[in-house]
Amino acid sequence: MKKLFFALLLSAASTLAFAQQKEFQLSSHILDVSKGTPATGVSIKLEKYNEQTKTWIFTDQKITDINGRITDFLTTEKSNIGIYKLTYYTSEYFKRTNTDSFYPFIEVVFQIKDRNHYHVPITLSAYGYSTYRGN
Repeated sequence: MKKLFFALLLSAASTLAFAQQKEFQLSSHILDVSKGTPATGVSIKLEKYNEQTKTWIFTDQKITDINGRITDFLTTEKSNIGIYKLTYYTSEYFKRTNTDSFYPFIEVVFQIKDRNHYHVPITLSAYGYSTYRGN
């Protein structure tokens, strides 16, 4: 009886935890193509453009994980339609790796037009970068 009670309790707890998981509309990652490895520990700031005031509004700032990723920008709980800017602060990353670099930060501006998931990655080296709409 105790085993059944604990099994039901565990099942209810995992169902509740699953139901509370948020879904996110925007993700990013950085691949250092000069090394063929993810760029870990890079701070990325997200801002939204206010078309009325023509200014950028801070939305969030996170640090890339061990895989060079941030998977949890912009919850899907509300509409996120608009123009956004991701600023990748690469200077500290290159300093940590004792690499001279040209770009202290990289700004990528893009537009969210619907409720689909948007993935904005960059491939990075000390003297160049590229970006694209991923999935």
